[in-house]
Formats: sequence, C-alpha cells, structure tokens
Amino acid sequence: MAVTVPTNFYNLNILWYGKFTPPQKSTILDFLASLDGNTAAHGTVTQWWQTVQIYLQKAGKKQTHLVLSNQISDENCSMGKLLKKSQLAVLTQRVNSKSPGLTLVLTAKDVAVEGFCMSNCGYHGRVGTAVYVWVGNSATQCPGQCAWPFHQPIYGPQTKPLVAPNGDVGADGMIVNIASLVAGAVTNPFGNGYFQGPAGAPLEAASACPGVYGKGAYPGYAGELLVDSTTGGSYNARGVNGRKYLLPALFDPSTSECSTMV
Repeated sequence: MAVTVPTNFYNLNILWYGKFTPPQKSTILDFLASLDGNTAAHGTVTQWWQTVQIYLQKAGKKQTHLVLSNQISDENCSMGKLLKKSQLAVLTQRVNSKSPGLTLVLTAKDVAVEGFCMSNCGYHGRVGTAVYVWVGNSATQCPGQCAWPFHQPIYGPQTKPLVAPNGDVGADGMIVNIASLVAGAVTNPFGNGYFQGPAGAPLEAASACPGVYGKGAYPGYAGELLVDSTTGGSYNARGVNGRKYLLPALFDPSTSECSTMV
C-alpha cells in the first residue's frame, strides 16, 4: 500500500510524564539523535533508520528527518497515574508542537495506562494531522512482556535474559518499543500508509518481525547479537556518544524479509 506522510521532516517533541532519571533521559535522547546521524556506517542506528527510508523512497517521498523541537516534563503526573488512552491524546497537545510534528509521550514506571501490559507496550496515533507515539516504562509492571529480552518472558521458553546495553531494563526496553513505533508512525501515520493485514490490527515495519533482533532468531531466542566485552550488554547497533542499543528487525520491502542489523 502506498505510504502517506505529511512531509519529509517531523518536529520531534517529547513529553516526559512522571519521574525519569537523568541517565534514562540521556539514553533515550541519544537514541533519537542517532537516527539522523552524520553517517549510515554499518552497524549504526542511522543504518537501521535507512530501512525505514526505503518505504518512503518506494512511495516517491523524500527521506524523513526527525528534528528535536521541544520537550517538557510533568514529574507530578498532573492527570494522575492511571491514564486512559483518551488522556494520552490530550497530553500530546500540551507540547508546543510545530507542524508537522511527531510527539513522544513517555510514561514512567509507576504510571499505568489503559491496555498497557495487557494488549500493548505502546502505540502510535494522531490528533488531526499531529502524530504521536506513546511508550511506557515496563520495569515494574510487565518487564517480561515489554522489556524482553532483558527480562524473562511471561510465557514461552524461559531463556536467560540478556544484559541491557545501557544498564537499565526499563529504559532499554523502552528503546525497543520507541524504535518500533516511530518506524510505524513514519511509514503509516494516518492508517493509510504501509501495513500488512487488517487495518484494525496492522503489521507495520517493525511489528511484522516480532521478537527478531539478530540472525537465527526464533521464539524465546533474540538471535545472534554483539556483546559488550566490558558490561556484558547485548546490542546490535551503535549510536552517538558511544551508545549501544538493541533494535528490532524491520521488514524490508525490497526483499520482503525481516532485516536484522547483525
């Protein structure tokens, strides 16, 4: 299906809802900065993002760039710590977003969201033409579901969890979900872009390759990955400031296969 996107760049806005530590914020911000790095060298986050660009190129669009525009913090959780989906849409409008915008609503580990841990680990939606992504920190609520493979899964083969590359199961798990959902938001922002299957339950660029991070992956096994010799953290992509991340495989429209970094 043809990809419909508003333009070739998004003003990226972030709403930090609840308390995030400075290391957690920097881990996530460095990942976002790595998407549009100066080089798409092999094994980098920027190279991973290039697979997303293939969708746009096939649709005759220019490459999409994410530019950090604004970020605000709501540490006191002004709308409470039990949020409905409708409230997330309201929260996105608190950020002074320049159009076209992509807003990330990131909720802390003690904030519960409707459907979180039961049906999803995050999702993307829109308010008018403004696109948003919500992802929650699952560290204390459902790490086996939303932070695998850094925590034992809640079902299936009980393999030993991997060491989180940035030392934070919650934040590193959020990176996986942010990556997946930003890819989906850019290639299918309004529900009429790229997806497979029914529109009500679409398989998008990353969700078409669930649980795949490296070659040889199968249920309960993330695949062959790189391991940091100092920290023991598993990763498959390098980012800015010496960061290392584990990113999901993306469905490559050129090969019709799940494309892994390693």
